[in-house]
Amino acid sequence: MAWFKREEKGIITTTQEKKEAPDGIWNKCPNCKKPLHYTEQVENKYVCHYCSYHIRIGSKEYFSILFDNNEFTELFPNLISADPLNFVDTKKYTERLEESKNKTGLKDAIRAAHGQIEGHDLVIACMDFTFIGGSMGSVVGEKIARSIDYCIEHRMPFLMISKSGGARMMEAAFSLMQMAKTSAKLALLAQAKLPYISLLTDPTTGGVTASYAMLGDINVSEPGALIGFAGPRVIKETIKKDLPKGFQTAEFVLEHGFLDFIVDRRKMKEQLAAFIKMMDN
Repeated sequence: MAWFKREEKGIITTTQEKKEAPDGIWNKCPNCKKPLHYTEQVENKYVCHYCSYHIRIGSKEYFSILFDNNEFTELFPNLISADPLNFVDTKKYTERLEESKNKTGLKDAIRAAHGQIEGHDLVIACMDFTFIGGSMGSVVGEKIARSIDYCIEHRMPFLMISKSGGARMMEAAFSLMQMAKTSAKLALLAQAKLPYISLLTDPTTGGVTASYAMLGDINVSEPGALIGFAGPRVIKETIKKDLPKGFQTAEFVLEHGFLDFIVDRRKMKEQLAAFIKMMDN
């Protein structure tokens, strides 16, 4: 096709009439920068089919990948954060919460749901990084605690999908309390002899890593996920040494004994179902 066409009033380039693709249909892989079509991403479980990079996704996508036929019942959907400290930084905490709610369509940085995975009943609590960096506040801790209570009451295994920048500073001690609270609830789950699988995704850091994310009967991660407590820069400045290559990647953490398995997201449902079946026997 020619790059121009002739009209009565002269020549115009055909590029002037080109229509842009609607937002969201095409984007670039964050790793290899090659173009990815949205339909292909969904079919490939949001994994780049060129370089196998695992694109960050939220609870909506994880539920659709893991729950049979994407059928589930959401648990405790109406919990919302308060502002007990009347926190103000560059803006009020209440304003930050409203902005995040409007932007993401979520009520906080976590959703919990009950459904089935290959016929096995399961409760999944999944964090959303798009809501204030997946930060752990009082609602995150409360939903995890209530989900564990639900598992104990109904005799079901529990899957926690972590994706967080750490504790939510706007709630200060109320946020830090969730580390002890969720750890205590997981101890009750263990006493009830019910399985707990922890799935660490990119990134899992801070107080989340220091509490429920690392307490699974089985700790699993996706390839290449960032897993750690403090950031590499802070650690390097503290110990005054250069850090090993690949420090805080899932592969490094697995090599040093803090993970049990790394599982490709495209095989995650099958592998999780196998874990549940094994631990139920």
